[in-house]
Amino acid sequence: MALNIGDKIPGILGTDQDGKEIKASDYSGQKLVLYFYPKDSTPGCTAEACSLRDNFSEFRKAGYNILGVSIDDQKSHKKFIEKQQLPFPLISDTNKKLVEEFGVWGEKTFMGRKFMGTFRTTFLIDESGIIEKIIGPKEIKTKEHGEQILKTIVK
Repeated sequence: MALNIGDKIPGILGTDQDGKEIKASDYSGQKLVLYFYPKDSTPGCTAEACSLRDNFSEFRKAGYNILGVSIDDQKSHKKFIEKQQLPFPLISDTNKKLVEEFGVWGEKTFMGRKFMGTFRTTFLIDESGIIEKIIGPKEIKTKEHGEQILKTIVK
């Protein structure tokens, strides 16, 4: 069962690249961009992360924190953060608990091959941990995802 607009996010979100447990309460009173992506260091995911990185100060001015999630392990996340100089944490969801809770895990097709994977999806969450907006895989433009979100939140 997927989470939808109006739902509260889970209390425990997972573990970041440094092994620190990340909880929804860590962001209490703050808005959050929670973005799910398929894989560290791939062209689309790198473009998306860099777009969010390049707009990070604008997100902070708008009162938002950013948190990324993929099923990659902590070591992969650490390398990705260092190489791309990402100013936000990445949750390592190796047990696929979070991707399944948020409903972003499922069958994908690439070049005629079917496989299970993460659907690139972004959730905008309010100060109380309630999902305000969901930007789905077909809507996300990886190279300009940061600007895309900012157009939605900055009025």
